[in-house]
Amino acid sequence: MAHSFVVVANRLPVDLNVAADGSTTWKASPGGLVTALTPILEKHHGCWVGWPGSVDSSFEPFHTDAGVLLTPVPLTEHHFEGFYEGFSNATLWPLYHDLIVTPIYRRDWWETYREVNLKFAEAVAELSAPGATVWVQDYQLQLVPGILRQLRPDLKIGFFLHIPFPHPDLFRQLPWREEVVRGLLGADLIGFHLPQSANNFLALTRQVAGATGSHTGQPDRLQVDGTASTREVSAHITASDGRRVGIAAFPISIDTAPLTALSGKADTQAIREQFGNPKTLLLGVDRLDYTKGILHRLQAFEELLDSGAVNPEDCLFVQIATPSRERLEQYRQARVEVEAAVGRINGRFGSLGHQVVHYLHQSLSKEELAGLYTAADVMVVTPLKDGMNLVAKEYVACHPDGSGALVLSEFAGAASELSQAYLCNPFDAESLKRQIKSAISGLGQQDARQRMNTMHAQVMTHNVDLWANSFMEDLNRV
Repeated sequence: MAHSFVVVANRLPVDLNVAADGSTTWKASPGGLVTALTPILEKHHGCWVGWPGSVDSSFEPFHTDAGVLLTPVPLTEHHFEGFYEGFSNATLWPLYHDLIVTPIYRRDWWETYREVNLKFAEAVAELSAPGATVWVQDYQLQLVPGILRQLRPDLKIGFFLHIPFPHPDLFRQLPWREEVVRGLLGADLIGFHLPQSANNFLALTRQVAGATGSHTGQPDRLQVDGTASTREVSAHITASDGRRVGIAAFPISIDTAPLTALSGKADTQAIREQFGNPKTLLLGVDRLDYTKGILHRLQAFEELLDSGAVNPEDCLFVQIATPSRERLEQYRQARVEVEAAVGRINGRFGSLGHQVVHYLHQSLSKEELAGLYTAADVMVVTPLKDGMNLVAKEYVACHPDGSGALVLSEFAGAASELSQAYLCNPFDAESLKRQIKSAISGLGQQDARQRMNTMHAQVMTHNVDLWANSFMEDLNRV
């Protein structure tokens, strides 16, 4: 069956559960992207193409409970190691996050990345109806638009990058920079979270891939778009084949309704009592990734305790660190360092029956997270580099009464929208300590409530539906 709307992403929006008897079931993955795109997929009898999450396994297409067709793309262990763990997450991920760790450039990984992108593109080409719309998601599949343009020139193709796009001087390190840019320019519309990422990409096209703009061989300058949408900037460049490619910033957001419903049911008093009913409850929720700045915030908290600025009897830090890419050395090292810091802080400032830092290296349910968000006095979000960071928005959404405070890294994409947060430089321990202390001291005061109310209004009016609809409207106009 041919489909008029196809979403293609590295992963299908489901997780495979294997029971003790060997039977398998699929469970919907949590996430705003799935929620935002499901109505569009249902309306257009669409299809989602992605890897099912299990290597060396083959699955037939199947439907979700909502009636969306999911088409698995099988990957071997060799594909997974070279395409996902290798080129995607040991080459592109650190490169796109400003070299927080050193990227590894291996030709065999690049060849596997190219091979897997071809597999995805061929699956999409076969499933797409004449003139269909295809929306490609994220850095793992940057070659898919260009391949699809060759296989199916009739398609309307959108691409969205969910992580930052680096400065051209950094990107040009990549040995296969021209191929990646040409792959992206196969799309009709390329979306980024922030104007800075869009500007970086536009500047890059002046130097590689033969892309030109309408004036003296340079891309068009970005112009502020005044329409009432999440779109921040828009521009066009002309690819080497003469097509006009749209470039715009679309800050992604969250699915606010179910989260606020869960937070409204949370028993915050019971949650706080689980932790000994502290006067001040600080919270961090992250994937255990070296870009998230978990170690930096723990070290700052330790220094606050050491100086006496924070009383260990009154203040408790809860850190949720979801397991992530644990076969990669940089991630294993990040875990070692974080858990050593947790042990050291509790050893120095805890007491019998009382931990100063409660640390969980596991995933929590949506209900548990909403409860923690609602119960926490201060949310500490300190990524060293982040495309957006939806955790910050989730916390704000759970405080409609203006309670709470958000300490937020200025290097998180969300900082451009949540400018009323206590913004900090996570590389500067003094900045981190100062803003954490300010957030704690300001709790309950009028200024703090006004900050949270302003941010809450922003999050509630700029949700994930607006993001998805804005992108689709622009793609349809191209």
